[in-house]
Amino acid sequence: MKITKAVITAAGPQQSRLPLQRFVDLDGSEKSALEIIIEEVVAAQVEQIALVIRPGDQDLFAEAAGIYEPLLTFVEQPAARGYGEAVYRAADFVGDQPFLHLVGDHLYISGEARRCAQQLVEVARSEECVVSAVQPTRENRLFQYGTIGGRPVAARKGLYEVENILEKPTPTDAEQHLLVPGQRAGHYLCLFGMHVFTPTVMEILQGLVEADGNQPVLLTPALAQVSNRERYLATELRGTRYNIGVKYGVLITQLALALNGDEREEILAQLVEFLANREATG
Repeated sequence: MKITKAVITAAGPQQSRLPLQRFVDLDGSEKSALEIIIEEVVAAQVEQIALVIRPGDQDLFAEAAGIYEPLLTFVEQPAARGYGEAVYRAADFVGDQPFLHLVGDHLYISGEARRCAQQLVEVARSEECVVSAVQPTRENRLFQYGTIGGRPVAARKGLYEVENILEKPTPTDAEQHLLVPGQRAGHYLCLFGMHVFTPTVMEILQGLVEADGNQPVLLTPALAQVSNRERYLATELRGTRYNIGVKYGVLITQLALALNGDEREEILAQLVEFLANREATG
């Protein structure tokens, strides 16, 4: 499986400005979230990127991409018809090839030398199938994520056969339908915001888009059909996702970058000083 294309979605009403946020990255340099996401993709040996945006946003995103702007093909989603329809907008761009997909409101910090997207692409190339990255997540955060149910692949730590997937399930639904052997109590495997898709996913999305008229089309129902058509795996990566679109998401993400980056000691010293000052004036 050769993966040279990627699709990044950034057209959602609550998502479209998040990739423009500025962060201090692990190396201490200031970058837009979009630049950090593109670097994640490029590290996985992707050569071309489709960026799905709202009409009128191209100039803003081209500027935010910096030196990576030449890698981008801009695809517009004229109406807010859902995440699945946004991905489908890039169907002509990807053609009949497998592709890497990332959302525009998540950043990633790897726990090893390989970046998270590199780890995922290597699994997909080895297994030659659809693979979604997942992360064990406490049940009180299920309302933020799609969640998978399935069974571990024998002798392959952190790899799962996907049997079920629900969008933002309740804890009760998760307990009934999404338990995965080996997970800690109260934890479920939630989507990481990063996938490798085969052309089958676009075929399924096409059917949903055409059948639903002008109704929103979600991605999760399409993924629920994948396991009926071909092999569908989920994999835990050595890394952590950070959702910059939730409350305090930008703050938490910046702290994570700072505390895992080159200037960690300086940041820790400033945090200790800040807390000491608060205690002294408390």
